Amino acid sequence: MMTPPEVFKSLADETRARATLLIAGQGELCVCELMCALDDSQPKISRHLAQLRSIGLLLDRRQGQWVYYRLNPGLPAWVHEILQMTLQANTEWLKNDASRLQNMDGRPVRDVACC
Repeated sequence: MMTPPEVFKSLADETRARATLLIAGQGELCVCELMCALDDSQPKISRHLAQLRSIGLLLDRRQGQWVYYRLNPGLPAWVHEILQMTLQANTEWLKNDASRLQNMDGRPVRDVACC
């Protein structure tokens, strides 16, 4: 069972918070999309995603050369609510990230929606 300290500690880092909120808003994103949106390196993004995955906040799936990340659907309802509320209340904070993502050239195409 995920505790509030685990959730808040994992989201206390700006990169992890931004990545999690972008994923919450988009449904799922791959590492390359997060690299573009967050304007950061692959090793740094992957390290943060691994941390979020290790506590159970995110799940991943592989599609060809891409690894996609999504919120764990088994998260407690309160975690989903906090993330959605935080996402809705902070569009300005995420504006530049969302803009870079929207304007990304060569975004990978998903074969199927994530389950």
